[in-house]
Amino acid sequence: MDYDAVPDSLRRLWRLPSPPARLGRKSTLDVETVVATAVRLADAGGLDAATLPRVAEELGVTAMSLYRYVGSKQELLQLMMDAASKPGVASAGGAAWREGLRSWAVDLWELYRGRPWVPRVPVYSTPSGPNQIAWLERGLAQLESSRLCWGERLAALTLLNGFARHSVLLTQDLAEGRPPGQTQAESEQQYAVAVRDLVDPERFPHTASMFASGVLAASDASSEETAREDFAAGLELVLDGLAARIGDVQDTD
Repeated sequence: MDYDAVPDSLRRLWRLPSPPARLGRKSTLDVETVVATAVRLADAGGLDAATLPRVAEELGVTAMSLYRYVGSKQELLQLMMDAASKPGVASAGGAAWREGLRSWAVDLWELYRGRPWVPRVPVYSTPSGPNQIAWLERGLAQLESSRLCWGERLAALTLLNGFARHSVLLTQDLAEGRPPGQTQAESEQQYAVAVRDLVDPERFPHTASMFASGVLAASDASSEETAREDFAAGLELVLDGLAARIGDVQDTD
């Protein structure tokens, strides 16, 4: 392969060798060290803690010197996200597509939960790094027998990934908005009590019926349990829709 034709940003993502510098002293840093430092800072203090100046301070260099290893703050974020997104173990061969995709989506959700800064990295481009491609490969493998076209397979994985990402971001935002010590279930029940009497059944008949159903009744569930249950329920709805589509495709063959 002609590595010289690979853009610098992809070269760094895939840790390809760079052309040797002709002038100047040999650097004591490399892309791996810079990215690992940024990931460590983000793990400890969130995405805002992994700024170029802070990374430079940790490494004992100037912020400007880091541009030799990362082209921009945007590129650093993409390098960090890929480095922090190592894929889990795929389902055993022969597993049904639904079981395989469920495992794939749950593992993504767990990754986002374990490293809450990862889903907050802006999506600047399609998957390009080796770990992101590994996630894509694992997801596509689950749909090999589905007879969906390639566009539908990509759409399915994009939907599932987006659902897992949004679920974690929503959980984070709701947690930030709650009083200290209050669980998500307690917050939902408090919301129902405060709002249900304001909802006129004639003006909002469906919403009034929802409140009357008791779906937001008091619960002893922890916030972790509520988040997991909500994600699992939503995931099954998405998979139900995908199952219907796969069934339609198979029926036309």
